[in-house]
Amino acid sequence: MTPALLDRPPADMHARAARRRHARPLLAALALALVPALVPVLPALAQTKPAENAPPVVLVQAAELRSLAPQSEYVGRVAVFDKVELRARVKGTLGKREFTDGSKVTEGQLLFTIEPAPYRIAVDQKRALRDGARASLINAEAQLKRTAELLRTSNASQVVYDQRLSEQLQAKATLDDAEAQLEDAELQLSYTKIAAPIAGLIGRATVSPGNIVGPDSGILATIVNERQIRVLFSVSQAELLNVRRDLRAGEPLAVRLRLADGRLYAEKGKVDFIDVAVDPNTDGQMARAVFDNADELLTDGQTVRVIVEGNAPAKAVVAPQPALAIDQTGPYVYVVDSKGIVEQRRITIDFVRDGMIAVASGLKEGDRVIVQGQQRVRAGMAVEAQPAPAAAGQRKR
Repeated sequence: MTPALLDRPPADMHARAARRRHARPLLAALALALVPALVPVLPALAQTKPAENAPPVVLVQAAELRSLAPQSEYVGRVAVFDKVELRARVKGTLGKREFTDGSKVTEGQLLFTIEPAPYRIAVDQKRALRDGARASLINAEAQLKRTAELLRTSNASQVVYDQRLSEQLQAKATLDDAEAQLEDAELQLSYTKIAAPIAGLIGRATVSPGNIVGPDSGILATIVNERQIRVLFSVSQAELLNVRRDLRAGEPLAVRLRLADGRLYAEKGKVDFIDVAVDPNTDGQMARAVFDNADELLTDGQTVRVIVEGNAPAKAVVAPQPALAIDQTGPYVYVVDSKGIVEQRRITIDFVRDGMIAVASGLKEGDRVIVQGQQRVRAGMAVEAQPAPAAAGQRKR
């Protein structure tokens, strides 16, 4: 025995041996209790490594043959038909405002007044001058008539008659000038009342009452009539050929608007004008479509998406837009064949509509294109293809 063991008391050694004998049955019982809990876990642990080699799961949707009319989308800007900028035409103190900012106004409604007193005084002065000129003309005409009688009886010379005729003509010219000055003064007085030339919505007033305004003061307020609006958009030369062809055939193109929130505007419009000049910067021409705006949802200057639809539907192979990918070479999609192998297909796009791409070449009806999971695959890889849910990947309208 070692010295350490020789130093321990015999009683302590016997106690430790007894504890070891009692612990062995307890450990055995605990191990038997854990076995049932481990049984369900073992198969899963055994399958973990093989699952890592399983082919990735992708969602696919079959390409379809549909009858669709061509559709193009452009960026457009709303412009109202009638827009009036109110300005002061005479100088003076701006009076009380007769409207509320943003309210509807009727044609002829009084909106602003400019202090009229100086212009009313000017009218009275010009009227007095007019009346004096009229009296002078009456006197000149009477003198001319009397001189004509005297000339007929040889009691006046021709020289005197000619002088009286000249005075009559001068008096008439003075009257005409006075009447013109009076008319101008009355016109200036009328400019002290600023009324609405059209019915519509009026914007905010830019000048407060009490300020001195005049022709150089700028815009006092703006009125727009938004019951009917125009939308201007640029069309490329290639697409313009189709637009002109339909217009010459007498078939108005169906034009829709997509608003900022993605919804389609309820009213349809029609193209009524194409500009005669081509913009050299964009190689496009400005086109204009007309829309009813009874609910006044569209506002002057608003940006919208213009959707121009062709009139002649054609058969086209279509696939969901989420299947489309583009690299430096061009657009392509991934197709899964009957053996579950991925193939990259280069395609030519005809047009895009309602979340679907119309394919001119590179895809045929029934091809299974990957609409979800393209990031995990490459050409030649085996995948597990599962059908995509109905309308999966299609853009919401």
